Amino acid sequence: MKRILWMALLLLALPMVAFATSSVSFVNSGGTLSSNSLGQLTLSNSELIDFTGVNGLISSGDLGSLSFTTGKLMSGSLMGSCSTNCVAATLAGGGSFTITGNGKGVPSGVIFSGSFYGPVFWTEETEANGTHYYTLSGSITGKWYTGMTVDGATVQLTINTGKGWFNGSTTVDFGGTNINVPEPGTLALLGTGFVGLACALRRKLKA
Repeated sequence: MKRILWMALLLLALPMVAFATSSVSFVNSGGTLSSNSLGQLTLSNSELIDFTGVNGLISSGDLGSLSFTTGKLMSGSLMGSCSTNCVAATLAGGGSFTITGNGKGVPSGVIFSGSFYGPVFWTEETEANGTHYYTLSGSITGKWYTGMTVDGATVQLTINTGKGWFNGSTTVDFGGTNINVPEPGTLALLGTGFVGLACALRRKLKA
């Protein structure tokens, strides 16, 4: 019975240490989105305006920048419409995706550096008044600033091009990125606390 109790405490602790994760989110606004001859889309100098971190930490204001380059165009067209509310184009994964902080409520320097994996989707939506919006969405993977490998997803970006189609360059309205980060904080510490408790209890039960 004593051995079963000790093993139960240990098994309770290990998943907390191994699987404690948290989703952090970034919101960006502005910057220029442009395409090249290969159909790659590049966003430069989009301003980070909001960050929700581990344990609900929230920061807002001028926090840094977000930039990316997709893989090349695989199918469809970036310039024009397929029909109302549809995927107008699909781009390859790869490229680059970088989030940089300025230390004002977020880490200073490169926070995330990675790339797209899997296809990237370019969706067009036409409003009732005839204006057009484009949204880019895809999955990302790379290195967190602590050196850990992380993954996530981005919806970049909702863009209003007026009544004309995307012509190769436009200004970004906003975008959002979520990244799943292993959490070394509260839950992991709670897990190691259970390990310590299990060891202490084992010594006591042996006495």
